Amino acid sequence: MKAVDPARLVASALRVEGDAVVLDAAGVRETIPLSSLWNIHLVGAGKAGRAMGEAALAALGKRVADGVIAVPRGADGQSGPVRFAAASHPVPDIFSLAAAREILAVMESAGKGDLVVALVSGGGSAMLSAPAAGITMEEKAETFRHLLRAGADITSFNAVRKHLSEIKGGLLARAAQPATVWALLLSDVPGDDPSVIASGPFSPDPTTFGDAIGVLERYGIFYAVPSAVRRHLTEGADGTLPETPKPDDPAFLGTTSVLLGTNRTAMDAAAMRAARERNAAPTAIVLLPGFLHGEARECSRSFCDRLRVAAEALSPGHAVVMIAGGETTVNVLGSGKGGRNQEFALAAAVEVAGEGAMAILAAGTDGIDGPTDAAGAYADGTTVARASSLGLDPAAHLENNDAYPFFEALGDLVVTGPTGTNVADLVIGWARKPSKTG
Repeated sequence: MKAVDPARLVASALRVEGDAVVLDAAGVRETIPLSSLWNIHLVGAGKAGRAMGEAALAALGKRVADGVIAVPRGADGQSGPVRFAAASHPVPDIFSLAAAREILAVMESAGKGDLVVALVSGGGSAMLSAPAAGITMEEKAETFRHLLRAGADITSFNAVRKHLSEIKGGLLARAAQPATVWALLLSDVPGDDPSVIASGPFSPDPTTFGDAIGVLERYGIFYAVPSAVRRHLTEGADGTLPETPKPDDPAFLGTTSVLLGTNRTAMDAAAMRAARERNAAPTAIVLLPGFLHGEARECSRSFCDRLRVAAEALSPGHAVVMIAGGETTVNVLGSGKGGRNQEFALAAAVEVAGEGAMAILAAGTDGIDGPTDAAGAYADGTTVARASSLGLDPAAHLENNDAYPFFEALGDLVVTGPTGTNVADLVIGWARKPSKTG
């Protein structure tokens, strides 16, 4: 989707004009004279890291001294002075640790007169992982596996991440002092809060150690996580360990963060496409920003209800396109294969079974839905009947969190491959009110 193409967004925001480096995006314009600039360092992490990094290199050219950007496997490599380091997602690994250590070293080497251009996108939390002292990579990864299985939302997830890290929650901004930092962000989180995107390595952290403990308790996993994690969080809440930097911390005096693209950017582009390609039937377009949240199957049923009600309110023969954005969660209790968008689509298939004029597509903008090669799936009023003819029980597949083989058998998976961007998920629903018959 061109609207959230990372390379295009970076190229429009970052450039050299005459004798100055310019940041111009989201109503922010800053310039730094080349005569006062010593070095430019490129750092970052996320699913869009390769495209963002290449665009920044093209904009800044030989002025870039060095850089490290953590990216998904397959997007790694070397480009000029910048290393694109492979790292893991959604659970960090030793390569995530190596990338984090390299970036931390670059930050600590930056001095007064240097510019750090930080390129941050969704997935960056896992791709940069430097556990706090006393916690191993495996202990941190085990904690995140518990959060994933519990269906924790990204805000809750990040409150814990920031307090088990040496780099998240504004700690990279602190490490970069006294350099100037320009953080260019591609948002995959509800509300587009910079402190949540990739766990906010260059943003003030509004959460506390106490909040992190509260997350684990709320999901009933405080005593399931490793004892070293519990001890670290408890010591932090007791004041034994320093908190992450808050908004008044001097670490942010030289830091500017700008949002380049968001889920709403993608929604608006989808709406414009729908408006251009509407068929002969008059079509209404409804946007539901932030609608996708909570348990995927429950959100799906609610979406189908909204779509049905919207169609019923139309004149006969008219249609509605409903576009929702955000990110749901799945409380995994079964042993099947799938992702939140496939689960959303499967619940929708059950909900609209037999309704001939309704269809739903749910997909991740990054092209990856859970641990699968699909971005999501498509469902309509015929899905359940077609599945039954193949001996598939949609209710059983839904109960087992097993949407992938269900839609694979029907040929209704949405497979795009990694898109190189990440602005959360989109669900597009279509419904038409039947024409009056004589």
